[in-house]
Amino acid sequence: MIAGIRQKTVVGEGGKIEVSSPELPSGALVEVIILVEPVEQDTTEYLLSTEANRNHLLQALRDLEDPARYIYVSPADL
Repeated sequence: MIAGIRQKTVVGEGGKIEVSSPELPSGALVEVIILVEPVEQDTTEYLLSTEANRNHLLQALRDLEDPARYIYVSPADL
């Protein structure tokens, strides 16, 4: 019968990972599968990640300084 042990750990220096469990008998043959959690990109970092994004964001900020450029939408019109 195959048993599973699930643990979360942090990768140490030199990419070392340590798994310790009393359920693992010495000398047992095991298969290790490593799933790396994706690093989430900060929203501000994403918005500034390309020149096009930066320019668009800066233009939007400039537009906020001029109320005449505001576009009003009624929820009833949606």
